[in-house]
Amino acid sequence: MKMTRRNFLVSTAGALACGIGPAMAGTIAIDGAAFGSTWRAGLPDAGRSDAVRQLVASVVAEINQAMSPYLAQSELAVFNRTDTLDWQNCSAPLATVAEHALQMSQFTQGAFDPTIGPLVNRFGFGPIHGAQARPEDLSVSAGALCKAAPGLTLDLCGIAKGYALDRIIDGLPSVGVDTALVELGGEVRTLGRHPEGRPWQVGIERPDAAPGVMAHIVAPGLLALATSGTGRQNVRLGQGGISHLIDPRTSRPVDAMPASVSVLAESAMRADGLATALMVMGMDRGAAFAETHSIAALFVRLDEGGSHEIMTGSFADHVSA
Repeated sequence: MKMTRRNFLVSTAGALACGIGPAMAGTIAIDGAAFGSTWRAGLPDAGRSDAVRQLVASVVAEINQAMSPYLAQSELAVFNRTDTLDWQNCSAPLATVAEHALQMSQFTQGAFDPTIGPLVNRFGFGPIHGAQARPEDLSVSAGALCKAAPGLTLDLCGIAKGYALDRIIDGLPSVGVDTALVELGGEVRTLGRHPEGRPWQVGIERPDAAPGVMAHIVAPGLLALATSGTGRQNVRLGQGGISHLIDPRTSRPVDAMPASVSVLAESAMRADGLATALMVMGMDRGAAFAETHSIAALFVRLDEGGSHEIMTGSFADHVSA
């Protein structure tokens, strides 16, 4: 599943890739490729490295086969090009993520839209072609999907990677790992505590600085951390650009948005979807929505006066620096 629509600005305290530095002291780091991006894990020792690699590879392969819009024979790709209005059988993972996508769309009042793929494609992002449709044209059951309009397509890139991370974390105990930090394409979840006995820590990059320069150090605890940003995913047009984020309400690229939004939530799938939706809402509306719904989020806006932040919900409680 090649991810091209999102920009992820999270790193693991600046040191996970090479396994050095104070945040990763006393651990070993392993990494690999996944979903057109990378994954990294911090483990107490090397004893279960091969088992973790096999777990990640298995989860990534399963999610790719179910939800990749880039694989012609994935379940999602077959569903997208099939015009029947009858129920189409699907795997439990695809049904689970599609159902969550519809719930996220309803919760965010359409700011998150899993049917927006064709519109995104028209602006130069993503591989999905089809007619513009609405989330309410999609129905999901325990093992099947049904479209009410022949041209409807489904795009789950906004939350499928988060679901994969949740599956990896849930699977670690089965391969003998009870403490770890895992980052998948910029989204992070932890299991247990750092081998030194302290909480795991994650660094959130400054969107106005070089890679590796951290704005904050966060201890997610049992929560997942996802960040959506605008810095690297756009189409250049002269001196300007078109954002990769499309507002479903206007059918236009989002403007006047934050430079980044980081969200802490009980699952990576939920954090992933909320980060995208809050970016689409914009700084003021997004922050108000987050406060109203007690969403732990960090909004960063850049302007001539520098960077400006808004923290909502309990986000500040997790910031250590």
